[in-house]
Amino acid sequence: MNNLPADDQLDISFAVPFVHRLRFTQDIFGVDQTVLWDLLESSGDQTIRVQVWLDEHVAKAQPGLKRQIAALLKSGAPRVQLTGNIQMVPGGEEVKNEIHILERMLKCMNHADLDRRSYVIVIGGGAVLDAVGFAAAIAHRGIRLIRLPTTTLAQADSGIGVKNAVNLFGKKNWVGSFAVPWGVINDASLLATLPDRDFIGGFSEAVKVSLLKDPAMFQSLCESAREVRARNMTVAEPLIRASAEWHLKHITAGGDPFEALEARPLDFGHWSAHKLEVMTNFELRHGEAVAIGVGIDTVYSSLIYGLPISTAEQVLDCLQEMGLPLSHPILDDHQTLFKGLEEFRQHLGGRLTLTMLQEVGRPINVHEVDLKVMAKAIEAVQQRGKTASTKKSKRSACQS
Repeated sequence: MNNLPADDQLDISFAVPFVHRLRFTQDIFGVDQTVLWDLLESSGDQTIRVQVWLDEHVAKAQPGLKRQIAALLKSGAPRVQLTGNIQMVPGGEEVKNEIHILERMLKCMNHADLDRRSYVIVIGGGAVLDAVGFAAAIAHRGIRLIRLPTTTLAQADSGIGVKNAVNLFGKKNWVGSFAVPWGVINDASLLATLPDRDFIGGFSEAVKVSLLKDPAMFQSLCESAREVRARNMTVAEPLIRASAEWHLKHITAGGDPFEALEARPLDFGHWSAHKLEVMTNFELRHGEAVAIGVGIDTVYSSLIYGLPISTAEQVLDCLQEMGLPLSHPILDDHQTLFKGLEEFRQHLGGRLTLTMLQEVGRPINVHEVDLKVMAKAIEAVQQRGKTASTKKSKRSACQS
């Protein structure tokens, strides 16, 4: 205990007001373009300077998109000025693994003379949103960022969040920031050319948030799993929106948007997911790793914390019906995977805190892990995945 007089100790709590602007559109560069214009606020009579960053995967899948974006923003002159060419960046984890790409982003923002009332518009998957968002967050201590997520994963989860990061030292999201985006536009047309693997992958986050927050949504996901896998947008779109809204509610009303407390409930299943991505050199994509991680922690919850075994089985069934993987050879390396627990602890600080489930919609925080039981959970999920793969191979052989 220190001996300072009370007058020399000033502890003052304060809150910083933020506005999170989330929009849902069908054709943001067509009939819904006014939604984008409305997000671009001017400062007096100054021209609004805008820089655009585009995921190369998206540009390749939609060849006319780059030209369409440029034409749209140039049509806003003189109120809006597109600064230079649309900047391209690699899609997927590559953009987060190469630190020189971050340096290039900062150089481009500096060269364009962007200021804190300029806008960076980023269009791409979650990794691209993370990396460009981090650059925007540290340039001038924060340039206004507008995200246009182009994957189900980003529209349902990461694109809504207030975190930005890149990977460093072989660790996922080791360097990053908390920064509330100026706006997020979830546009349905941007999902049209998404490969099936990436389309399905995003729904692991929807399953995750439903397990934590909404039993009715979880049931709906289970009942709709095959329709989601078949890309029935009439079914899939409301589920993406529900996931986005739950993530937004947690951020804005959960009391801990910048993760200053011990727990990270929205990272249910992520201690292993983040480690699995690195262990497989990102062969497993984030949504796929999350599916495995959610499966592991759900089974562990049934072995330790009273979650009904039937519920754990239903979770695994749901993930598999959607076409998400539950196995990978790297899962046999328990020793390396368990290092993810310490990395997860370090990422938040303090004591280890994991979220587990007692029931759907009833999460709990725990601070210890029984590694022997966790190994059993990993093996159970791994075996379930292997069994499903074997059955699929036999069906394919019969059909051929």
